[in-house]
Amino acid sequence: MEGYRQLGPASRPPARRPLIRCAATLLLLTCIALPGSGQSSNQPGAQTATIQQLFVKQQWQEIVRLAAGVPDRSAELDYYYGMALARLGLWDRASQALTAGYRLQPGDDRFPVELAGVAFKQKRYPEAAKWLRRALKLAPGDAYANDFLGSIYFLQGNTEAALKYWNRVGKPRIASISLQPEPQVNAALLDTAFAFSQASVLSLPDLWTTQARVRGLDIFPRYAFDLNAGPDDKFEVAFRGSERNGWGANKWQAAISTFRGVFQQTIYPEYFNLGHSAINIESLLRWDAQKRRFEGSVSGPWRQNAKQRYSVQMDLRNENWDIRPSFTGLAPLLGSANMRRQAVTAGINSFVSGRWDWSTGVELSHRDFRNVFPGSALTPALLAQGYQLKHLAQLNYDLWRLPEKRFLVRSGVSSQAGRIWSPASHSFLKLQGSLAARWLPQAQGDDYQIQETVRAGKTWGQVPFDELFMLGIEQDNSLWLRAHIGSRDGRKGSAPLGRNYILSNWELDKNLYSNGLLSLKLGPFLDTGKITDSSPGLGAPAWLWDSGVQAKVRVLGVGFAISYGKDLRSGNNAVYLTVGR
Repeated sequence: MEGYRQLGPASRPPARRPLIRCAATLLLLTCIALPGSGQSSNQPGAQTATIQQLFVKQQWQEIVRLAAGVPDRSAELDYYYGMALARLGLWDRASQALTAGYRLQPGDDRFPVELAGVAFKQKRYPEAAKWLRRALKLAPGDAYANDFLGSIYFLQGNTEAALKYWNRVGKPRIASISLQPEPQVNAALLDTAFAFSQASVLSLPDLWTTQARVRGLDIFPRYAFDLNAGPDDKFEVAFRGSERNGWGANKWQAAISTFRGVFQQTIYPEYFNLGHSAINIESLLRWDAQKRRFEGSVSGPWRQNAKQRYSVQMDLRNENWDIRPSFTGLAPLLGSANMRRQAVTAGINSFVSGRWDWSTGVELSHRDFRNVFPGSALTPALLAQGYQLKHLAQLNYDLWRLPEKRFLVRSGVSSQAGRIWSPASHSFLKLQGSLAARWLPQAQGDDYQIQETVRAGKTWGQVPFDELFMLGIEQDNSLWLRAHIGSRDGRKGSAPLGRNYILSNWELDKNLYSNGLLSLKLGPFLDTGKITDSSPGLGAPAWLWDSGVQAKVRVLGVGFAISYGKDLRSGNNAVYLTVGR
């Protein structure tokens, strides 16, 4: 619909379907309707030819008057009738006429395109996008429809979806790149994270790659790439990032970040962006008498390039374990021990593109066990002592990304192959796989967010005790069942342990409040899992189901989560506080 295809300065698609098509059709039908053809002036062909002549002359009122009097309009007549109504600003009637034509001729891409134009004029952007997607199923290479749909997503604030369709028509061209505010990290290093440059077309894969590498610098907890329209259909790309530097932006942030785990007898001294080179020093110090731990790591960009990142880590633990079937109530002791473990790990992570990355590393560790009560759970093979060498590898890949639906499915697979030198030396292998889905159901923003993660793990060989999987919520565990607390009276071992598992975590988050310094999210969760082991005191006999609600609080860039979970099998209730960055 030529009269309303100007979308404003933000995006102005080129004119499409000038009246050449209409004129050609008019010429053909006029020849058919010449005197002597046997067609009277009140027959459908003559009516259509007359209306086409009026369309060329832009006599919209007359078209509406004639077409409205036709009892059974053809698809072609509905098209001109709807177009004339739209020219007169009668949007609802235009939509009805064009919809009627679309039903008669669903394979004609003109109808969904013009219905999108009507919806756009009424500022019903989601409906306009729906019609344009239908049009592109019929004509995927239609330049106007791709440009138009990209413009709608741009107006909705969905930059990724806008790029998906704009890229098909060679847009958007970058006029300039700005950093707001100017980050403290070395400019040359940050430049290696950007996969696009000035005077080029910003492609969606390049944006995804840039996002992955900026995230990999591990100094921007929150960031965004904004497109700002400029003259001559060119755009400015503005990078806005909240940067971690030193101990924190101010003394309050430094204090909250360092002492965020003080109620769990843990502190987290951390220093970021050392020498403006994205080198981070992170540590954990826990003085809990039942599970003392020190962990420290140094990480940074490999050879001052954001494409790869190295890390070196030390982990020292002295933990008391009591193996019990529950964290509350009557729960007999199935085994206990004091475990001391020292480990050094070195690895590298490569951000190949926005869709996949890999990491590899090696770990050297030593463990020993004291004050052992084997019970029914702790076999001699599990309590193997001595040095262990382990290779670690992981690959992550985006299986499915739908920017227009704001839907992402990411897969991951990891392996750990180790050998322990004890009085009876042996090797083992651990494999894990994951599928994680995230959906933001609204056109823009993150007022609602739904996430689902499914993970599974399996072991081969004789794994030592500290290499077992655990399903439960605990400071040092990432496989959460949020109504199964992993420690009792401060001692670990009250959550199910085993060699093989499958776990699903579903949650919904709703933004309740945000003012820039403080944010609060609240939503339900559902966890289910199963864990097995050949040892009689380990594993769980049936599927475990936990449901509840959790609140996520963020203060000055530091995150906390408080969860209330209910074990749907036993009826046990659990309240737990976790801390993050």
